[in-house]
Amino acid sequence: MKLVSWNVNGLRAVLKKGFQDFFKDIDADIFCVQETKMQEGQAEMDFAEGYHTYLNCAEKKGYSGTAVFTKKEPINVSYGIGIEEHDREGRVITLEFEKFFLVNCYTPNSKRELERLDYRMTWEDAFRKYLLKLDKKKPVILCGDLNVAHKEIDLKNPKTNRGNAGFTDEERQKMTELLDSGFTDSFRYLYPEKTDSYTWWSYFANSREKNIGWRIDYFIVSKSIKNTIQEAYIYDTILGSDHCPVGIDVEI
Repeated sequence: MKLVSWNVNGLRAVLKKGFQDFFKDIDADIFCVQETKMQEGQAEMDFAEGYHTYLNCAEKKGYSGTAVFTKKEPINVSYGIGIEEHDREGRVITLEFEKFFLVNCYTPNSKRELERLDYRMTWEDAFRKYLLKLDKKKPVILCGDLNVAHKEIDLKNPKTNRGNAGFTDEERQKMTELLDSGFTDSFRYLYPEKTDSYTWWSYFANSREKNIGWRIDYFIVSKSIKNTIQEAYIYDTILGSDHCPVGIDVEI
């Protein structure tokens, strides 16, 4: 199976920037999108012919939101993590298949001045518990923009960014806790020492052209199925958003 994930920074915007071509060419079995920034009915989904489409939109218009396009119809689909405080922003869609759960997630950003860091910590604990509950039933494949560069290798300038949103000690520790609880970062599983591999670049100072980036988009899988990971991809030549798509091939 080929799975792809992309924070598009506005689905309606990226539809004008070649999204359909990449969607068609990559021919993923499951294609997950974060930061759709739309409500249902605000974008034509004709590019997804042959796919089952699921959207989770934020209550606030033009904000957050997730979507999943899957060739195979899931057994069950759920939206959010079952906690009202966390389910107003359209950040999680879970698809249950015969052998695994697919969880598409757009993790809250701690924002400038870390004004949302306390909420982020509450979210992280609740979301980890949610994943562990799923993992007791069957393996989990989690993907999305998780808004954290886990290790220094995962961003270009770790020293000057330490303490900034996405690279605070607190956020990095929560990722460590998640992985230690029984999950595997698919890209680092295959490429533990690979440098200059990023998925997000600031729009300022030609950061993308200079590859001054961060790896904050992930495929994370239950350790019980880590051996099924055949390949992990960062499609860093694909434009249209400040993030690029990521993907994995799994035999499951």
